Amino acid sequence: MLDYSYLDLYLPRGTSREVARQMLTEHAEHGDWELQRLRLYPDGSRRIRLRRKVIRASRTM
Repeated sequence: MLDYSYLDLYLPRGTSREVARQMLTEHAEHGDWELQRLRLYPDGSRRIRLRRKVIRASRTM
């Protein structure tokens, strides 16, 4: 069974698409996050949920 950790982000209205793309790219490249959900609201704000797998180490001895 896979376990995930989640990161919720909020981008206020007026944040450009390019800035949002750069931020999400940085999270993906350096933190191994993947996009789960992005909601764009009528006022222009965005709510973003990122997730990444939690690796659980098991004893071998």
